[in-house]
Amino acid sequence: MKEIVHKKLNELKATAICGNDISSSCLYVSALTIGYAGQFAWISLLVVAVVLFLFRKIYGEVVGAIPLNGGAYNVLLNTSTKRLASMAATLTVLSYMATAVISSIEGMHYLHGIFPMLNVTIATIVVLIAFTGLTIIGIGESAIVAVVIFITHLFTLSLLVVVSLWFLFSNGFETLHLNWVLPVASGNITTALFLGVSAAMLGISGFESSANFVEEQQPGVFRKTLRNMWAIVSFFNLLLAFLLICIIPLAEVGEHKESLLAYLGQTTGGTWLAILIAIDAVLVLCGAVLTSFVGVSGLLKRMTLDRILPNFFLKENKNGSNYRIIISFLILCVSVLFVTNGKLESLAGVYTFSFLTVMGLFGIGNLLLKFKRNKLPRPERARGITVVIAIAFIIIAFLGNIVLNIDSFYTFIEYFVPAFILVAIMLNRSFLIKMMIQALEYFYSPLRRFVINSNRYLNRLQVKVSSQEFVFFTKGDNVAIINKVMQYVQENETAKKLKIVNIKKEGDSNFELIQDLKVLDRAYPEIHIEFIEIVGIFGPEIITELSEKWNIPKNFMFIGSPGDKFSFRVADLGGVRLIM
Repeated sequence: MKEIVHKKLNELKATAICGNDISSSCLYVSALTIGYAGQFAWISLLVVAVVLFLFRKIYGEVVGAIPLNGGAYNVLLNTSTKRLASMAATLTVLSYMATAVISSIEGMHYLHGIFPMLNVTIATIVVLIAFTGLTIIGIGESAIVAVVIFITHLFTLSLLVVVSLWFLFSNGFETLHLNWVLPVASGNITTALFLGVSAAMLGISGFESSANFVEEQQPGVFRKTLRNMWAIVSFFNLLLAFLLICIIPLAEVGEHKESLLAYLGQTTGGTWLAILIAIDAVLVLCGAVLTSFVGVSGLLKRMTLDRILPNFFLKENKNGSNYRIIISFLILCVSVLFVTNGKLESLAGVYTFSFLTVMGLFGIGNLLLKFKRNKLPRPERARGITVVIAIAFIIIAFLGNIVLNIDSFYTFIEYFVPAFILVAIMLNRSFLIKMMIQALEYFYSPLRRFVINSNRYLNRLQVKVSSQEFVFFTKGDNVAIINKVMQYVQENETAKKLKIVNIKKEGDSNFELIQDLKVLDRAYPEIHIEFIEIVGIFGPEIITELSEKWNIPKNFMFIGSPGDKFSFRVADLGGVRLIM
């Protein structure tokens, strides 16, 4: 069988795949942060940039030491328990699921702004199916699409920055001064920065994606993707937030938060720039969908290899893609789309808390790696205090997002618990199967004894019933009459043995009858025929004698209809039955 050769991704392609996800945050994180931190939003984004810088070394150390797909799942699997690793994997899958659905819906909302006749739900499904097909074709081919989207996005953001700077220096800093002196909405700067940092953490969502497909990257590329993602998101998020504060009055930010960058483009460059940004938003959000499919494919493949998921998912096509994983993820995304009716609030809750928890668990995994696998070679090391600080900021952001939207946290729990239960069932399936076997044996043993005893009793009863002998008194009838007797017994009784008795006079011969009975015995193999000749006179006395001798009740004795010359009444025979 020909071995499938997987194409490794270079720096540009790998950065494009994960970079589309994290850089798409530029479209919404500035508006989100300004909404909570006001004119100090740029400081919150600066803090987040520092936190992301700390995570560069955390991720670099872990993946450098264990360069396998899976991200947080991978490090926890090698440093802690499989259950904790599975929890991280579940959270990562939920994060990717929410990313794919949110990004596709948001992208289609932007497209709907350009083409109002567009049905957002149908278009969202089409986008999900399209990127499913693209991922199945192969990661190398899908990476080319990601590169085109990524370069277009960077060009558009750079153009927006240049046009906004030109507008700022042409029109002065009066708006910045007016915004700067406004009171903070939350009451004080500390609370504003706390809430701003919590909201701004969404700006680094997607940073974990590169670790989930590290095996598809060329050697040394992974650390460069971390550097590139950090540089891009730190530069554009920080600068765009500052430009928005300088150009757009804070009172207008809330009115245009759904498409704030497009509004900035409209203000500084005109309609053409606003449309360009809207088109770019569609492309890069679709790029984030691609990131989700690529990332989840690498993660679930690793989980399947570790026997957490069925081997069914390992089937590959000629391009080396695990198409069953990809199609299953598509089904999950479409089902979630319909279950939530496309409500972004519900999906955002799953997205935010899943992503933050995964980042926190990755930091914990780094600490465990230091204690348990310290001798593993690695290209770089993050200092312990650095890791603790980074985890502390993640915890702060997690708590801050609970404060910002407690309902989203409840939604996250509603999705996470059932998903983790399913993974836990697969993880503990050997134990569960053993428990089911023991339970069946426990409940089956008494039933088994009952069935065996009942079977024995019924068999004995069947033998007793079927062993009952019947008697037919014949006058030497021809074969046709005897055949009717056999048919009657076969259809109406459970007899296995039939005594055919002829009461004859001394010297009478039954030669022909005996020959006929031999034929009937072969014709009815299930009934044994016994022919008995008795010299005497047929009547009540001989019937009683034979009944007592053979222990056969008189009602199991048959006769044909007697003629006019019969000396006795039927009632005198003690219950003998007439069957013809």
